[in-house]
Amino acid sequence: MLITLNRERKSSFAALGGLRACIALFTLLSFHCVFASEKAPSPTQMTNVAILLYHHVSTQTPSSTSVTPDTFTSHMEYIANNHTVLPLTDIVNAIVEGEPLPKDAVAITFDDGYANILENAHPILKKLDFSYTVFINPDEIGVAPQQLTWEEVKRMQSEGVIFANHTLDHLHMLNDEFTDENWLERVFENVEAAEKKIDSELGVSLKYLAYPFGEYNLALTAKLEENGYVGFGQHSGAVGETSNLLALPRFPAAGPYANLKTLKTKLNSLAMPVVHTTHAEPRVRSNTLSDTVTLTVDEEDVSLNQVNCFYSGNNIKTHVDGEKVSFAIESTLPVGRSRINCTAPSKSMAGRFYWYSMPFFLANDDGRYPD
Repeated sequence: MLITLNRERKSSFAALGGLRACIALFTLLSFHCVFASEKAPSPTQMTNVAILLYHHVSTQTPSSTSVTPDTFTSHMEYIANNHTVLPLTDIVNAIVEGEPLPKDAVAITFDDGYANILENAHPILKKLDFSYTVFINPDEIGVAPQQLTWEEVKRMQSEGVIFANHTLDHLHMLNDEFTDENWLERVFENVEAAEKKIDSELGVSLKYLAYPFGEYNLALTAKLEENGYVGFGQHSGAVGETSNLLALPRFPAAGPYANLKTLKTKLNSLAMPVVHTTHAEPRVRSNTLSDTVTLTVDEEDVSLNQVNCFYSGNNIKTHVDGEKVSFAIESTLPVGRSRINCTAPSKSMAGRFYWYSMPFFLANDDGRYPD
């Protein structure tokens, strides 16, 4: 069944509880939908934010997930001069309630709870008075090499750092060796155990989950929504009113994505208002996409005639028909993680681009997902 939520129907969703009703419908039907705020944002405010993702801040860790302290400092200094950093809790609340944020809003997050966050990032962030969030694996804290200790975590929390759930032990949440029922029960038990341990140690339970390796599927997001969680991915894009609160995008800002010139564009990006997709399930069973993908965009401010979509660094052919953007992938999907990124200029905000990312997760022949 295909459903498109047009502008005439938005007001009825506001009457039913706004975005929460929209999220519930998404979970049932696997679609994005739109909530229209009753208050128009001021010229300096909009419900939009770029969330950055880091892992290591170090010169001694894997380059693919690391940013040097000097580069990290340059990122933060640019943000201090050009953006407003907000706590992730404020951002989630604003998205849920459809409330405006500063038009230059940014959130800073880290995955995995490495000690070099405290050693190399925390002093910079504290000096600039920046809020930030660390998604931790509770069973790894104080146990695995290079990890923070619980004493350090508690000291950081006392200085304003937010800590949230990244599963107990950084497992692959998608795994085809179990039946679907066993798989979902097993991974959700892991999530709940991690949440309880964080609550026990820190006295807080936000029910924010950052998916390890960014991997998720619709069955998992439905389970999380049923139990009151907010999910964070590793696919790129800004966050706005139409974003799926069960798989919020974040911009990786380390490794090959640490270049400040390209990061500036991402920090100033806008959440593309995709209200429907014909391919909502990111977990794929084959290395080919046989069907054309069509996105329906609330295109009032989006220059869809200038849309560009990229896969594996290459521009892919798109077809625009009114508010619909269609494309196909001719190349095969790799085992593991890949994604399509689509961007289009804003009509009213010169130099700013709408951004939408569609992730794909493909297991190997043994049903496993590579690190």
